[in-house]
Amino acid sequence: MSPIVEDLVWLSRNLGDPSHDLAILAEGNASARDGDSFWVKASGFNLSSLTEDGLVEVDFPAAYRLLDKASLSDAEIREALKSISVGSSGLMPSVETFMHAFLLALPGVGFVGHTHPTPLLSLISTTSASDLAKKRIFPDEVVCCGPETVFVPYADPGLPLAQAVMSSVEEYIRHREETPKTIWLENHGLITLGQTAQEVLSGTLMSVKAGRVWLQGFASGLELKPLSAEQIDRIHTRPDEHYRQALLRQLAGNPIA
Repeated sequence: MSPIVEDLVWLSRNLGDPSHDLAILAEGNASARDGDSFWVKASGFNLSSLTEDGLVEVDFPAAYRLLDKASLSDAEIREALKSISVGSSGLMPSVETFMHAFLLALPGVGFVGHTHPTPLLSLISTTSASDLAKKRIFPDEVVCCGPETVFVPYADPGLPLAQAVMSSVEEYIRHREETPKTIWLENHGLITLGQTAQEVLSGTLMSVKAGRVWLQGFASGLELKPLSAEQIDRIHTRPDEHYRQALLRQLAGNPIA
């Protein structure tokens, strides 16, 4: 097993760990770039028990070119997914493969994790979701999740979602002049980006913690006070926080056997 595949299996199984409440059954997916190709979870496989046999290698340039398609029927999407798969495993890559192709092409992104955390689903399905995505409650949320989260209005999974993510992320990059760390998909789930598998897991778990803080604050009836824009920018640009971010890319936490 190559180091990239090994790290992707590690990430997938941690994202699927039932104790984290990020994904159940065959929910969610993860990917990792490997030169001119990338690996992504096969459709129908569980993250919690994933092995290298549940991954599909995808032709990166071929997958990326499909992002320009105006629309494809469900049958055409299925044929497209088959055509960009490398090897003869016969497995179908996740329907979100096009989204992964776009995200893995962004500067500094080597791994992508997509999950459906219960606390965040509660938040991103509210009418306040787009506003909450721009706010931060505590410093470590800024460190692990970025100064704000990209918000993507609901889109049909597959190519339409990939194109919606592309549009929202490109707008964020124009605004922030940097690659985002986290993305909220309205009524759908969370995407976390990172240079390493460890960084993706850290950002995912911290996003879920922030979601719980928001929900507990709402339940208490008290009004939460988010960090100010000045406080967020200060945390985001502090050298010591950059050092901590570098460490988070290396720390493996508690990998599942």
